[in-house]
Amino acid sequence: MHAASRRFVRLLLLGCTLSSAALPAIGADNYPNRPVTIVVPFTPGASTDTLARFEADALQHALHQAFVVENRPGAGGEIGIAYAAKAAPDGYTLLHAPSVIALLPYMKKSISYNLADFEPVVLVGLTQFGLVVSPSLPVNSVQDLIALAKVKPGTLTYASAGNGTPHQIFAELFKTKTGVDIRHVPYRGTVPGLTDVASGNVSMEFTDLTPALPLIQAGSLKILAVLSSQRNAEMPDIPSVAETVQGYDAMSWQGFFARAGTSKTIVDKLNTALVSDLKRPETADRFKTIGIVAQWDTPDQFRAFIAAESERWGKVIRAAGIELQ
Repeated sequence: MHAASRRFVRLLLLGCTLSSAALPAIGADNYPNRPVTIVVPFTPGASTDTLARFEADALQHALHQAFVVENRPGAGGEIGIAYAAKAAPDGYTLLHAPSVIALLPYMKKSISYNLADFEPVVLVGLTQFGLVVSPSLPVNSVQDLIALAKVKPGTLTYASAGNGTPHQIFAELFKTKTGVDIRHVPYRGTVPGLTDVASGNVSMEFTDLTPALPLIQAGSLKILAVLSSQRNAEMPDIPSVAETVQGYDAMSWQGFFARAGTSKTIVDKLNTALVSDLKRPETADRFKTIGIVAQWDTPDQFRAFIAAESERWGKVIRAAGIELQ
């Protein structure tokens, strides 16, 4: 395990609390009294960016101040995350990031941030994933797929949105739990891989559902299952992988962070405003349009959630030997 990974969970559980206690509150009582920046470590138009803009609007209405999204993409999210990690702990530079923030330390030998640089604010959503296959593949269920893969080891392929993405990690979990041998074909983004699955050049993809749905509805892709442990309420006829593969459960998540050392008063104020919005049915409906299920929790619950997710997926990453430069 890389040194950063070994320290990861311990720093997550202890570092944020200690740093918060060590630094004084900065303008906590009248926060926010000037515009706030929300850093997004991906390009405009991505689901992470869209979700951050939804929540920027909610915070602006709740706290009567401008919340401005600033995109800083690159290096699989590391550039934007590292930028936010160097911000002042005053609540005026926040970070909206997906689960990659907790996974990169397991995949890189050298990384320019540590999760202990951040104070978790709130888990805001879970991204639904599904297992889709080419219509030309002679399978109609997860059980069929496993049987075919075992008859033809090393022959079937899976597309991903790139090395180290949830698409690859979720596929590797499937391989570990079923003992199948399927080969990885990385792409730059989700859609190119889905296009090749639809054409039969690649066998399958473990994909976020939003970009796949038009192809599924057109009959260009077959969906065998959803990756969450329970069926998707929007697709109740589609089984979960867990109905065939015991213990399989995979969804990526999105969350808000402040710089470690930010006053608890500010963190709690942000959490309260966001949770109030996340509980609204209208917000849940907006999230569904980009394939995300709204969630909410306390900062302490979010911290514990991240620690558990990091430990779980870190084992998968290490077992699969996934490394990024």
